[in-house]
Amino acid sequence: MTTKKVLILDTSVLCCWLRIPGKETAGPLDDQWTPERIDALIEEDKQRSTFVLPLATLIETGNHIAQAANRRHECAIALASHLAATADAQTPWAAFTDQSALWESDQLKVLAESWPGLAVGGTSIGDATIKDVAEHYAKAGFHVEILTGDAGLKAYEPAKPLPAPPRRRASR
Repeated sequence: MTTKKVLILDTSVLCCWLRIPGKETAGPLDDQWTPERIDALIEEDKQRSTFVLPLATLIETGNHIAQAANRRHECAIALASHLAATADAQTPWAAFTDQSALWESDQLKVLAESWPGLAVGGTSIGDATIKDVAEHYAKAGFHVEILTGDAGLKAYEPAKPLPAPPRRRASR
């Protein structure tokens, strides 16, 4: 049995995919994200993966759109379309409510406790919440991949779950 895969979109990749002016590529030259690379990955994985749009990605991407020199309306319509699909849990998007537990008071207190230490290392609060989303899905047994151009955030990607060992049949 294969483990279901979850692809979490970071701001850098979503901005690139939406072709936000000035954000059309993401990541280092030797592993650069382009809209074409993202389109190919999504087309290839949409039948066997679930795509997750974290709240931080949504907010940060919306900010980049609002600050873009042009194409604001076109980019905003594209982001709104993905948001609506997420709200309705339209395949391949995960329901936005799947992340709601991360915004309850207990989890916000955990974030408040852990983030200052992460900030010292250069991790933004947005990336800290994306890390939490990744861990949330990993704990639920999913193979999680963070689609990002940021090596620092990619380092927080949970390890791929190990397959269950085959069971021996009892002889009768």
